[in-house]
Amino acid sequence: MGRLVDGQWTTAPKPARKDGRFVRKPTQFRDFIRADGSTPYAAEAGRYHLYVSWACPWAHRTLITRALLGLEDAISLSIVDPFMGDDGWTFGPGPDLIEDTVGGARFLHQVYTRARADYTGRATVPVLWDRQRDTIVSNESREIIRMFDREMRAHARHDLKLAPPALHAEIDAAIDANYDTINNGVYRAGFARSQEAYEEAVQAVFAGLERCEALLSRQPYLCGDRFTEADICLFPTLLRFELVYYAHFKCNLRALRDHPNLWAYTRAIYQRPGVAEVCKLDQIKQHYYRSHESINPPRIVPGGPELDLWAPHDR
Repeated sequence: MGRLVDGQWTTAPKPARKDGRFVRKPTQFRDFIRADGSTPYAAEAGRYHLYVSWACPWAHRTLITRALLGLEDAISLSIVDPFMGDDGWTFGPGPDLIEDTVGGARFLHQVYTRARADYTGRATVPVLWDRQRDTIVSNESREIIRMFDREMRAHARHDLKLAPPALHAEIDAAIDANYDTINNGVYRAGFARSQEAYEEAVQAVFAGLERCEALLSRQPYLCGDRFTEADICLFPTLLRFELVYYAHFKCNLRALRDHPNLWAYTRAIYQRPGVAEVCKLDQIKQHYYRSHESINPPRIVPGGPELDLWAPHDR
């Protein structure tokens, strides 16, 4: 995977950690839209643009939130190709893709260097861009969805509160609890470069899943009876579990469908109005199986699994 070093794109491999563990670097753009005008980023319709991939679980959070709140007219989109090669995420014509209508970039890394000419790091999605200031506001998915829900509410078509203030602490605790074990845990298992690192990660993944399975046996959602941001943050990982993580990332102690409450919960969220339309299962498989040559050298994309995401559920 390529990256930027002082604004220059390189595919030179980074030195591997001796312990074989995969460590995700923190996001670097962390500004915030505020409806009260307390930051340079005012909550204005038509001002912000979102760069995403249908395949990326972090970007998927922002797509789901945008759809559920009805912010499609307020926040425009560019959607990269699911294949990530030596040039990283790329723009181009194709089914369900949208080119960079803001800056005309060919590669996502050009969006990053447009915002910061000497940027060093990976060029990841999602990216929230400010047309007025001609820069990146944020590339942190968790903070982008909070901005959409809390700060862009005046421009939302649907009266849905995904992070009510009274539940902020509970929501944040649930997101924190699932991030390292499940959301990032599948990557720590899939990209592990030692047996010890893999086993440590995969055990954490399934401990996290079992914890959620037990919780969802008592209540419909992570924070009780109410659907919140915490559920939006967990769902993209669960949706991808059978599709890619079980086989591609070797997270195969058990299938997601072996966890009846988690599987019902996944179907319940998928069936919420607006969610299925932003779940592109084929693009998810295309990205992982074709992009990760070190894991899948022939880049063969499997035909299955067959998932009945429209089956009835008890949530």
